[in-house]
Amino acid sequence: MEPESSQALTEEIIEATSHLDVVETVISSLQEDQSAMVSRSDQGNLWKFKYGSVEVFVQLTGETDDDMLIVWSPVLSLPAKNELELMRKLLELNWTSTFESHFAIMDGKVIVAAQRTVAELSPGEVSRNITMVASVADSYDEILQAEFGA
Repeated sequence: MEPESSQALTEEIIEATSHLDVVETVISSLQEDQSAMVSRSDQGNLWKFKYGSVEVFVQLTGETDDDMLIVWSPVLSLPAKNELELMRKLLELNWTSTFESHFAIMDGKVIVAAQRTVAELSPGEVSRNITMVASVADSYDEILQAEFGA
């Protein structure tokens, strides 16, 4: 096969692979102690798995261009000590240390999160989003809990 034909075949395989398959492959490579669990509903699929010292959640609402891939991991419960200093630190970290993910607040917890629509989402982007959230959360959860935990 010519290199161009081989490249086209690889692209076809990637396109034929569902986002669901890619998410499950990435999670199976990152999870620890067979910790992955999945819930399937009308709102899509929701996975939870353990990575280092954190739990990571991945939601795939579907396969259409308007559907979402949402990845998050709680790192600190609120209220926290010195929240003004904490917020400043999180904003600074968002600029310097989180790559495509970011710190946010959800349900009374500081989380690391990444989200995007499924439109033109490549398998590499799925993998990177899940891996970045898991890695950043695992890197900062104990540091933030030690400094700001109640």
